[in-house]
Amino acid sequence: MIVGIGIDLVDIERFRTSLTRTPSMRTRLFTESELAYVDPKADPVPSLAARFAAREAVMKSLGLGLGAFGFHDVWVERAESGAPSLVVTGTAARLAAEAGVVTWHLSLTHSASTAGAYVVAVGGGDPTLPT
Repeated sequence: MIVGIGIDLVDIERFRTSLTRTPSMRTRLFTESELAYVDPKADPVPSLAARFAAREAVMKSLGLGLGAFGFHDVWVERAESGAPSLVVTGTAARLAAEAGVVTWHLSLTHSASTAGAYVVAVGGGDPTLPT
């Protein structure tokens, strides 16, 4: 059973400008593991923008707005295969549990100008359906 769907798009150059103007945003928005993942990239900003979009998409999938939980309550991890997944903790995990979410699906993408994330929050629902 789908509890909610969230999508978010981020303008990469606008995001780059914000990160340049306020360097502390990197550690305020992203976990150490996310920053370590993007560090070796020639241009880490598109990947960071997609990870920011993932947080926003999680909020939207729960029917919430910006500020519903802290930015470090949700982050993106990568499997060895490269597949992204969400880690949801703290207030975000409590809100998700209250909504009946038992698992998450995440897709990230970016072009030269835009980064995006698509999140599906899945609840327990019908046990005959895959989660």
